Amino acid sequence: VQLQASGGGLVQAGGSLGLSCVAAGSIFSRNIMGWFRQAPGKQRELVATITSDGNTYYADSVKGRFTISRDNTKNIVYLQMNSLKPEDTAIYYCNKAISPSPYWGQGTLVTVSS
Repeated sequence: VQLQASGGGLVQAGGSLGLSCVAAGSIFSRNIMGWFRQAPGKQRELVATITSDGNTYYADSVKGRFTISRDNTKNIVYLQMNSLKPEDTAIYYCNKAISPSPYWGQGTLVTVSS
């Protein structure tokens, strides 16, 4: 498995979800990992990134609501999403933040109802 995201689902606005992504060691390693999302009819966008030593970046649209973290011993990156909004509805993927692997995996669908 190169990249396998999970944890998506249907949630009401204001609710929370936690996503996980297991990555192959060759992808995870010491790379900056990121969560991306693609909403219907829109381009894929970067949501958050985390360096191997825990420095984080968030897109303005999710700042203060989402938290990215990683477990370097298990090659897993997490995304805790709180105060979800309908506009957060998308397929969520993880990948290297710089020079992403060409194989994105299936992602995990997050649907936020109003």
